[in-house]
Amino acid sequence: MFVELARKRRSVRKYTSQEVELEKVNEIIESALRAPSGKGSRPWEFVVVRDKELLEKLSVAKPGGAAFVKDASVAIVVCADPSASHLWIEDCSIAAVTMQYAAQSMGLGSRWAHMKGNNYDDSTSSRDYIAGLLGLPDNLEVECMIAVGYPDEDMVPYKQEDLAFDKVSYNSYGNKNS
Repeated sequence: MFVELARKRRSVRKYTSQEVELEKVNEIIESALRAPSGKGSRPWEFVVVRDKELLEKLSVAKPGGAAFVKDASVAIVVCADPSASHLWIEDCSIAAVTMQYAAQSMGLGSRWAHMKGNNYDDSTSSRDYIAGLLGLPDNLEVECMIAVGYPDEDMVPYKQEDLAFDKVSYNSYGNKNS
Protein backbone atom coordinates (compact mmCIF):
# COMPACT_ATOMS: atom_id res chain seq x y z
CA MET A 1 0.00 0.00 0.00
CA PHE A 2 1.32 3.46 -0.90
CA VAL A 3 0.70 4.94 2.55
CA GLU A 4 3.02 2.32 4.07
CA LEU A 5 5.67 3.24 1.50
CA ALA A 6 5.27 6.92 2.38
CA ARG A 7 5.55 6.15 6.07
CA LYS A 8 8.89 4.39 5.57
CA ARG A 9 10.59 6.60 2.96
CA ARG A 10 13.37 8.85 4.18
CA SER A 11 16.25 10.44 2.31
CA VAL A 12 19.45 8.37 2.38
CA ARG A 13 22.93 9.90 2.37
CA LYS A 14 25.04 6.76 2.76
CA TYR A 15 25.05 3.85 0.34
CA THR A 16 26.73 0.45 0.22
CA SER A 17 29.05 -0.39 -2.67
CA GLN A 18 26.49 -2.85 -4.07
CA GLU A 19 25.48 -1.93 -7.61
CA VAL A 20 21.79 -1.36 -8.29
CA GLU A 21 20.66 -3.89 -10.87
CA LEU A 22 19.89 -2.46 -14.31
CA GLU A 23 16.41 -4.01 -14.13
CA LYS A 24 15.65 -1.95 -11.03
CA VAL A 25 17.06 1.22 -12.61
CA ASN A 26 14.84 0.64 -15.64
CA GLU A 27 11.79 0.15 -13.39
CA ILE A 28 12.55 3.44 -11.65
CA ILE A 29 12.76 5.17 -15.02
CA GLU A 30 9.54 3.50 -16.20
CA SER A 31 7.79 4.76 -13.07
CA ALA A 32 9.00 8.31 -13.76
CA LEU A 33 7.87 8.11 -17.37
CA ARG A 34 4.39 7.21 -16.08
CA ALA A 35 4.26 10.23 -13.75
CA PRO A 36 1.52 12.77 -14.33
CA SER A 37 2.35 16.00 -16.13
CA GLY A 38 0.38 19.12 -17.03
CA LYS A 39 -1.62 18.55 -20.23
CA GLY A 40 0.35 15.34 -20.73
CA SER A 41 3.29 17.40 -21.99
CA ARG A 42 5.99 15.24 -20.36
CA PRO A 43 8.70 17.90 -20.76
CA TRP A 44 11.26 15.89 -18.82
CA GLU A 45 14.42 14.18 -20.00
CA PHE A 46 16.43 11.83 -17.79
CA VAL A 47 20.14 11.08 -17.87
CA VAL A 48 20.99 7.91 -15.95
CA VAL A 49 24.57 8.00 -14.65
CA ARG A 50 26.21 4.80 -13.42
CA ASP A 51 29.84 5.63 -14.20
CA LYS A 52 31.72 6.11 -10.89
CA GLU A 53 33.97 8.85 -12.29
CA LEU A 54 30.95 10.82 -13.49
CA LEU A 55 29.16 10.29 -10.17
CA GLU A 56 32.21 11.75 -8.41
CA LYS A 57 32.14 14.80 -10.71
CA LEU A 58 28.39 15.25 -10.30
CA SER A 59 28.78 15.18 -6.51
CA VAL A 60 30.40 18.64 -6.63
CA ALA A 61 27.86 20.23 -8.99
CA LYS A 62 26.44 22.04 -5.98
CA PRO A 63 29.17 22.38 -3.36
CA GLY A 64 27.98 21.07 -0.01
CA GLY A 65 24.65 19.90 -1.39
CA ALA A 66 25.33 16.84 -3.50
CA ALA A 67 28.32 15.10 -1.91
CA PHE A 68 26.28 11.93 -1.31
CA VAL A 69 25.98 11.39 -5.08
CA LYS A 70 29.56 10.06 -5.28
CA ASP A 71 28.68 7.07 -3.09
CA ALA A 72 25.41 6.22 -4.85
CA SER A 73 25.24 3.44 -7.41
CA VAL A 74 23.17 5.61 -9.75
CA ALA A 75 22.27 9.25 -10.18
CA ILE A 76 19.39 10.26 -12.38
CA VAL A 77 19.67 13.81 -13.67
CA VAL A 78 16.20 15.24 -14.18
CA CYS A 79 16.08 17.82 -16.98
CA ALA A 80 13.42 19.52 -19.06
CA ASP A 81 12.88 21.79 -22.00
CA PRO A 82 11.03 24.82 -20.57
CA SER A 83 9.56 25.57 -24.01
CA ALA A 84 7.70 22.25 -23.85
CA SER A 85 5.62 23.33 -20.86
CA HIS A 86 5.35 26.25 -18.47
CA LEU A 87 4.86 23.60 -15.79
CA TRP A 88 8.22 21.93 -16.39
CA ILE A 89 9.44 22.51 -12.82
CA GLU A 90 6.34 20.95 -11.31
CA ASP A 91 6.33 18.10 -13.83
CA CYS A 92 10.00 17.31 -13.18
CA SER A 93 9.38 17.43 -9.44
CA ILE A 94 6.54 14.95 -9.71
CA ALA A 95 8.65 12.61 -11.85
CA ALA A 96 11.60 12.89 -9.43
CA VAL A 97 9.49 12.07 -6.37
CA THR A 98 7.93 9.19 -8.28
CA MET A 99 11.47 7.85 -8.78
CA GLN A 100 12.10 8.06 -5.05
CA TYR A 101 9.01 6.08 -4.16
CA ALA A 102 9.75 3.52 -6.87
CA ALA A 103 13.25 3.09 -5.42
CA GLN A 104 11.83 2.71 -1.91
CA SER A 105 9.41 0.02 -3.11
CA MET A 106 12.43 -2.03 -4.30
CA GLY A 107 14.39 -1.75 -1.05
CA LEU A 108 16.61 1.05 -2.37
CA GLY A 109 17.42 4.39 -0.82
CA SER A 110 17.41 7.74 -2.58
CA ARG A 111 18.04 11.40 -2.03
CA TRP A 112 17.15 14.52 -4.01
CA ALA A 113 19.94 16.98 -4.86
CA HIS A 114 18.36 20.24 -6.00
CA MET A 115 20.23 21.92 -8.86
CA LYS A 116 17.92 24.56 -10.34
CA GLY A 117 19.09 28.05 -9.39
CA ASN A 118 22.32 26.85 -7.74
CA ASN A 119 25.95 27.42 -8.65
CA TYR A 120 28.95 25.18 -9.06
CA ASP A 121 31.24 28.15 -8.39
CA ASP A 122 31.22 31.95 -8.68
CA SER A 123 31.22 31.89 -12.47
CA THR A 124 29.42 28.64 -13.38
CA SER A 125 25.88 27.55 -12.60
CA SER A 126 25.21 23.99 -11.49
CA ARG A 127 23.19 23.55 -14.69
CA ASP A 128 26.11 24.62 -16.90
CA TYR A 129 28.57 22.43 -14.99
CA ILE A 130 26.29 19.39 -15.39
CA ALA A 131 25.57 20.24 -19.03
CA GLY A 132 29.30 20.25 -19.72
CA LEU A 133 29.78 16.86 -18.07
CA LEU A 134 26.83 15.18 -19.74
CA GLY A 135 26.67 16.97 -23.09
CA LEU A 136 23.22 18.45 -22.49
CA PRO A 137 21.81 20.63 -25.28
CA ASP A 138 21.31 24.34 -24.56
CA ASN A 139 17.51 24.04 -24.40
CA LEU A 140 17.53 21.73 -21.36
CA GLU A 141 17.40 22.98 -17.77
CA VAL A 142 18.40 20.79 -14.84
CA GLU A 143 15.89 20.49 -12.01
CA CYS A 144 17.66 17.97 -9.76
CA MET A 145 19.58 14.76 -9.43
CA ILE A 146 18.18 11.72 -7.67
CA ALA A 147 20.87 9.57 -6.07
CA VAL A 148 19.91 5.90 -5.75
CA GLY A 149 21.60 2.97 -4.07
CA TYR A 150 21.38 0.31 -1.43
CA PRO A 151 21.17 2.13 1.91
CA ASP A 152 24.10 1.93 4.30
CA GLU A 153 22.22 3.61 7.13
CA ASP A 154 18.96 3.03 8.93
CA MET A 155 16.68 5.98 8.52
CA VAL A 156 14.02 6.04 11.21
CA PRO A 157 10.58 6.90 9.86
CA TYR A 158 8.91 10.02 11.20
CA LYS A 159 6.53 9.29 14.04
CA GLN A 160 2.93 10.21 13.36
CA GLU A 161 2.92 12.54 16.38
CA ASP A 162 5.83 14.48 14.81
CA LEU A 163 3.90 15.27 11.63
CA ALA A 164 2.68 18.86 11.22
CA PHE A 165 -1.05 18.21 11.28
CA ASP A 166 -1.45 21.77 12.57
CA LYS A 167 -0.76 22.89 8.99
CA VAL A 168 -3.93 21.19 7.73
CA SER A 169 -7.23 23.03 7.43
CA TYR A 170 -10.63 21.69 6.35
CA ASN A 171 -12.99 23.57 4.02
CA SER A 172 -11.44 26.94 4.90
CA TYR A 173 -8.07 28.11 6.11
CA GLY A 174 -7.70 27.80 9.87
CA ASN A 175 -10.61 25.39 10.31
CA LYS A 176 -9.08 22.43 12.16
CA ASN A 177 -12.33 20.50 12.43
CA SER A 178 -12.71 17.80 9.83
